[in-house]
Amino acid sequence: MTTHVLSDTRVLTGRSLRHILRSPDTIITTAVIPIALMLVFVYVLGGAIHTGADVSYINYMLPGILLITIASGIAYTSYRLFLDMQGGIFERFQSMPIARSSVLWAHVLTSVAANLISIVLVIGVALLMGFRSQAPVQAWIAIAGILILFTLTLTWVAVIAGLSAKSIDGASAFSYPLIFLPFISSAFVPTESMPAPIAWFAENQPVTSIVNSIRALFAQQSLGSDIWVALAWLVGVFVIAYALAIVLYRRKSR
Repeated sequence: MTTHVLSDTRVLTGRSLRHILRSPDTIITTAVIPIALMLVFVYVLGGAIHTGADVSYINYMLPGILLITIASGIAYTSYRLFLDMQGGIFERFQSMPIARSSVLWAHVLTSVAANLISIVLVIGVALLMGFRSQAPVQAWIAIAGILILFTLTLTWVAVIAGLSAKSIDGASAFSYPLIFLPFISSAFVPTESMPAPIAWFAENQPVTSIVNSIRALFAQQSLGSDIWVALAWLVGVFVIAYALAIVLYRRKSR
């Protein structure tokens, strides 16, 4: 049974990836907004922002930009899922001897692959803009792990949106608050510089702990409790989103 699920997921993921390769503008579009934000913040606003950290501003803000990249990219997952449902693809799959869960996992794994490509593009531009890190290989692996878990978590949220949306606009609109969330965190300025109520929210929302963890790994600093808070948020939301997505999918496929 496990082999059956894995082989079905592999075949359907290949189908979704071919769609991505035929329209690479999707990945480029996903990377354009974060790159534009980097250019504006570093070259226009960076000189007026005081982080209190002994690092260049591009090093300081890159973790937040990477999260925005992922938040922008997952909107396409809900969009493609919605189109598959409207186009009757799901009904065709249900009439075939394939594992039901493989249909959703194919979209999820495609999202991870596409977002990783976008992240590489953004990091490439950041390097051209002066980003530097002496982090060892294991730190980069840890950063990749955090970003992949973040992508998986948000993608399952996107699956819920794609399954429950009533229109194409509704399928992707859910990502806007997620894109905005890093702006109310430690991604671009220290939370200490914010008014008290906003600072409290920024310090206690998941993006801040994730950003702080990635920043510490890049700078080879102590992770402290941020990494455990980040993992708790990511795993908790992942489990809840996955469970809700499966329940919703079963209802839709009856």
